[in-house]
Amino acid sequence: MMNLQWNKNKHSFVQKLTSLLFVFIFVFGIISTNIPVRAATTSTDAEVTNTASFSTDVIYQIVTDRFFDGDTSNNPTGSIFDKSNLQKYHGGDWAGITQKLNDGYFTGMGVTALWISSPVENITTIDPSNNCASYHGYWAKDFFKTNTYFGSVSDFQTMINTAHAKGIKIVIDFAPNHTSTAEYGTMTFPEDGALYKNGTYLGGFKNDSLGLFNHESWTDFSTYESCVYHSMYGLADLNQQNSVVDSYMKEAIQKWLDLGVDGIRVDAVKHMSLGWQKNWLSSIYSYKPVFVFGEWFNGGVTADTQMTQFANTSGMSLLDFRFANAVRNALGSKSATMKDLSSVITATGSDYKEVNDQVTFIDNHDMSRFMTLSTNNGRAVENAYVLLLTSRGVPTIYYGSEQYATGTTDPYNRGDMPSFNTNSTAYKVISYLSPLRKTNPALAYGTTKERWLNDDVFIYERQFGNNVVVTAVNRNQSSSYSISGLYTNLPQGTYSDVMKGTLGGGSITVASSGAVNTFTLGAGQSAVWQYTASSSSTPIIGNVDPMMGVAGNTVTITGRGFGSSQGSVTFGTTTAKVVSWTDSQIKVYIPSVTAGEYAIKVTTSSGTSSSSYSGFEVLTGKQISVRFKVNNATTDYGSNVYIVGSVAELGNWNTSKAIGPFFNNTSTIGVYPTWFYDINVPAGTTIEYKFIKKDASGNVIWESGSNHKVVTPSDGTQVYSVDWQS
Repeated sequence: MMNLQWNKNKHSFVQKLTSLLFVFIFVFGIISTNIPVRAATTSTDAEVTNTASFSTDVIYQIVTDRFFDGDTSNNPTGSIFDKSNLQKYHGGDWAGITQKLNDGYFTGMGVTALWISSPVENITTIDPSNNCASYHGYWAKDFFKTNTYFGSVSDFQTMINTAHAKGIKIVIDFAPNHTSTAEYGTMTFPEDGALYKNGTYLGGFKNDSLGLFNHESWTDFSTYESCVYHSMYGLADLNQQNSVVDSYMKEAIQKWLDLGVDGIRVDAVKHMSLGWQKNWLSSIYSYKPVFVFGEWFNGGVTADTQMTQFANTSGMSLLDFRFANAVRNALGSKSATMKDLSSVITATGSDYKEVNDQVTFIDNHDMSRFMTLSTNNGRAVENAYVLLLTSRGVPTIYYGSEQYATGTTDPYNRGDMPSFNTNSTAYKVISYLSPLRKTNPALAYGTTKERWLNDDVFIYERQFGNNVVVTAVNRNQSSSYSISGLYTNLPQGTYSDVMKGTLGGGSITVASSGAVNTFTLGAGQSAVWQYTASSSSTPIIGNVDPMMGVAGNTVTITGRGFGSSQGSVTFGTTTAKVVSWTDSQIKVYIPSVTAGEYAIKVTTSSGTSSSSYSGFEVLTGKQISVRFKVNNATTDYGSNVYIVGSVAELGNWNTSKAIGPFFNNTSTIGVYPTWFYDINVPAGTTIEYKFIKKDASGNVIWESGSNHKVVTPSDGTQVYSVDWQS
């Protein structure tokens, strides 16, 4: 029986009428859809204090400077400020965001997290290579100070406190890959990509006595190695393997976490080494477990081997460009069909270990607005939001697109917020569907099953335990379709559209067999039907976040059926110490176990989690980033160099888990037959290791001689360079 939820302040007559209606429903087997409720009545896993997991959240991405000017006194002066020029500052700030928080614009839409532009101090001059100001926040100067054009520390704190009081989390953009532009032909850059710490100059690109920067040419994006160690478009590329930069970034992010930040979006993760990022993330998760997701730009829908590996092994989620591009192709440009979209959803569900933690979207600041892509087709935008908000992953709304903002590429896709109209159809669609993520765990944690499909219509079902959400979208705005032969796991009964017919959807009736009555899905129509179970009789794990850490770190397990009485959580066969326990959320400390991957199980008096959550990576201990180099390692065509060693981070001598392939084409670090790779390893630990060669068939050649043996430093970074032992 579904759990009908009502406002406790209703008149007693309404309460009695409700009770009678409930009896009527029970007797006659009619089930009507729950009206989504706000976060105030949701379960523990959906509360604002759950910073580890965002699966119940809807994120709203804001380019701070373009959203709302709440304090004109902090606006820039001079050439960097010009509201008529999209490459200059326009005045948006944290005070403006705070004002809109208080106005109820976000809560009215059901948004529960705001992703804002990087808050750190940026350069204050015009970049002569593109005549652009740093309004976007990606040209950092001092990661320890605020961008004063956005506001003061006090303004930032006020925004966070206001958001939290409204049940809304704050995510900051953070770009540890680079500072500002330092080289572009023969141009001179007054800032020289300089890096400061709390106002103290550390060095610049041309004045780099500390080795803060990589000094390779521009990347041509042809290889992963080129992306990591070469500059993007002349931006001063930070050398994270430098101990000063490493400690700087660890301290800087802690400053913002101390101010109450709930999540981090990491810019340009494709352009930093995986090893350094895992070392940095480990320090974050040991300090404050928050949700972290990165940007690995991808223009297609097919699997990218390195991107998938990063999503599954880095310890952070990714912006799901494959999903975004599939939705844009099917509903925006219509260069693909709904069958193609379904195929991408199926493929990513298999490729990503944590598909429900990937961050989904339909447009952002680096691609054309969906309204422009669809040639100003408002219904296409609305239907795209239906897909976004009911599909797997953490959905993100790009500011202004709910008001049908237009724009092609940067900077035209970053215009001023067009309006704050709470009556736009897109706004209403979002407001109906966003709260459902808080109340029906099928959207947060559920599996996806295709139920009915052709080139124009996609009907799919999300399910978690007995919780079910069914979504139907017809992208064809000229033709309707008769939907017959549809089956669902919705219980027997009649269900009305969660969006109340806003996009033309009607009711469906489900038989005891799961068969749905034949109905017509009109041209361009969408509908969502849902069933929220009152409880789960046995524990079901939805998410475990973060999915990486060291012994003693706090891990959050979300799901349903954990019960009110404390049970037990095991990593493999080892029981973890429980920090807190509710029916939908458990917090535990990672137990002291041998490093490696573990299945996690929840056991209560009513049973054990139906399927253990596998793949949690327990690290050996505190991490540092080490560059391993091997010289004179000649290889045959198709063979590459890897490393394997005595700790889990180096594969525990298992060649199938060896780290690599190594790089060999960066002039300032190593060129063939020298190979190198930056790897996260435990600090202050004796490590033995060897290099191996693998060919395309997986055949292994070990180097001869004794194992290499080192004791890693307790902090900072390190380089170990040896010759291949023939």
